[in-house]
Amino acid sequence: MSSDQSTASVPATLAELQDLGQSAKAWPFEEARKLVKRLEKRGSNKAEVLFETGYGPSGLPHIGTFGEVARTTMVRHAFQILMPDVPTKLLCFSDDMDGLRKVPDNVPNKEMLTGHLNQPLTKVPDPFGTHDSFGAHNNARLQAFLDSYGFEYEFASSTDYYTSGRFDETLLKVLEKFDDILDIMLPTLRQERRGTYSPILPISPVTGEVLYVPILERNASNGTVVFEDPANGQKTELPITGGHCKLQWKADWAMRWAALKVDYEMAGKDLIDSVKLSNKITRVLGEQPPEGFNYELFLDENGEKISKSRGNGLTIDEWLRYASPESLSLFMYQAPRKAKRLYFDVIPKNVDEYLSHLSGFPGQEPKAQIGNPVWHIHEGEPPVSDVPISYSLLLNLVSASHSEDPAVLWGFIQNYAPDATPENHPKLNDLVGYAINYFHDFVKPNKSYRAMTEEERPAFEALVAKLEAAAPHATGEELQSEVYEVGKTQGFENLREWFKALYEVLLGESQGPRFGSFIALYGVKETSALISRALAGEDLSKG
Repeated sequence: MSSDQSTASVPATLAELQDLGQSAKAWPFEEARKLVKRLEKRGSNKAEVLFETGYGPSGLPHIGTFGEVARTTMVRHAFQILMPDVPTKLLCFSDDMDGLRKVPDNVPNKEMLTGHLNQPLTKVPDPFGTHDSFGAHNNARLQAFLDSYGFEYEFASSTDYYTSGRFDETLLKVLEKFDDILDIMLPTLRQERRGTYSPILPISPVTGEVLYVPILERNASNGTVVFEDPANGQKTELPITGGHCKLQWKADWAMRWAALKVDYEMAGKDLIDSVKLSNKITRVLGEQPPEGFNYELFLDENGEKISKSRGNGLTIDEWLRYASPESLSLFMYQAPRKAKRLYFDVIPKNVDEYLSHLSGFPGQEPKAQIGNPVWHIHEGEPPVSDVPISYSLLLNLVSASHSEDPAVLWGFIQNYAPDATPENHPKLNDLVGYAINYFHDFVKPNKSYRAMTEEERPAFEALVAKLEAAAPHATGEELQSEVYEVGKTQGFENLREWFKALYEVLLGESQGPRFGSFIALYGVKETSALISRALAGEDLSKG
């Protein structure tokens, strides 16, 4: 096993972790403590604590799906530390009995789907031709997606739960409490919809469609409803159980919470009102709503809310072209109740923050360790960091070397870290690949070199002299001190302007990592030669 795959030290005992977790400020522990209080108030011997996340399988898994499962997993782990004797389960629930409301844009054979609108997704043919239904196809994609990140969960299908009878007892309660549920829902609806709204949606025996029709009669004693089927205009009586009916989604959410006795489920800020309504319905059904919190939504580059239909955000596949899943987990961990921009320019910062948290973990006291994001990202066992170079520094190396060849870049890396190879530093090797992709797609098209000014020329000349006198293997800190000294002696009142000049003239960018570290990585002689070319007026953009 290579050094960057082994695990770092963790607090010695579970008792120590439990004690620290009682007052830890990390938000997963704050959420876990809410669950501990819930158990104390309940005072029952419930077999396990059930965590749930929901998924609408009319589309493919997306970055929000990852975020919700990752965050819920962090809370689950914190709870397991506080209550190690209480079993837990994460249920990833697919609402695959929902009717297909419209044909998605990103699927083949759209015309085939047109004839199956409003049918449950598990009855709609699979346009991809790989599964028994469109719902089954997307469910398989969801599970493959979650499995690829190593999440521990149990998958659940709404269709399976409805048709198998697992919801029957609670569905009969819904029928019994029909008027109470209407009292909760009707004030939230537009006037024109109030007359036809029903929390119970029959499924037409004629067309198989999920019907949004008024319920004409209710018979709680035998568990049936009567409605007029639009397919034939006839009054039809169906049992509410056994998959013959389903519920409108807010009532469905509450019914699921009540039937399964869900203890924890988080939701986006846009669902705050829906959560409140579902909480009320859950109480009407005789159960306690789950704990949870409402996380903020992601924003695009312009600060507007990300919309799947608009496609104005960043997909998970795009993130993973430029950075690791762990860096995405860090993005999800940090400030979940704060709206954050989710765009390409946040990736380098998140990668380097992840690496910084990881490298600092082994030397921290246990109290600091359980407040470190990597403890939560890796469920208490973060790998030892052995990545000696930051992501931003690699981006500058690609820029200065004018090479997108990993072998060339590793030649520079081995000047900086002689013992490093792609084989014994696989995480660093991954980082090289990510940096090449990011540079090619975002940095290279936007690079803009400028010539140094006459006022700056003496400083560049002085830096060349310093580098020529420097030791070939001077450390990044030693070289940083030399760069600082040149800036001070050459009259830069604000040293930021000096470093900005270095980046703009030599790298075609206005900012970058510590310049001393860049020199150590790129090479003292190579950097001196680069500056000399700039002094000679060469076009550095041409390599």
